[in-house]
Amino acid sequence: LYIINKIGEKIMEIEISQIKNKDWEDITADENHFYIADTGNNLATRGNLRIYILNKNFTPKGTINIRYKKQTTFSKETFNEYDAEGLTVFGEDLVLFSKNRKTLNSEIYTFPKKAGDYVLTPIASIDTKSLITAADYSLKEDMMVLTGYNFNGDQFFYVLKDFRKNGFDNIDLKKYLIPVKPAQIEAIKIIDSENFWLTSESEDKGNPRLFRLKLKSN
Repeated sequence: LYIINKIGEKIMEIEISQIKNKDWEDITADENHFYIADTGNNLATRGNLRIYILNKNFTPKGTINIRYKKQTTFSKETFNEYDAEGLTVFGEDLVLFSKNRKTLNSEIYTFPKKAGDYVLTPIASIDTKSLITAADYSLKEDMMVLTGYNFNGDQFFYVLKDFRKNGFDNIDLKKYLIPVKPAQIEAIKIIDSENFWLTSESEDKGNPRLFRLKLKSN
């Protein structure tokens, strides 16, 4: 794990040798713990999806094992609905957003942020028309934000205002195009209601980058 300051400088590296990185995707935190989503499942073949719980000294303190109730086979499937990357703390729960290559919607799953085994069924689905890669929630703003991309390589930013107030049956989703190419945005952090940190991965999309995004007031 890497810790960076507010101007993008790396100030610390932390090696965590006690846990494995099969396909880490997102990280979130509350007052006492970090939660690392080892939930990457590009081809729907994994039967070992998990979220690692670490204390604020980065010492592992437990594992949340998850599986999708609807998934009954684990053969390779390119266009599947059992991948997920966006994880965030939401009160006493964690919220996981699917990266659904089959429909380009995103299913929302919730489960306790406590070690254990959980079978997931979606609590809601949102019409993102993209592959969701990251999530963050601000209790102060009652705002959920997401990032995603489509098969054309367009990058998107989503704002779900009054997330708790509206509830899962009345989600207010606003979608914005991120004017960056080529890139694949993979993480997001809320600074305040108009400012956000984004990071992109490398692979074949150029060097990994850290962006500060400002959402213009309407």
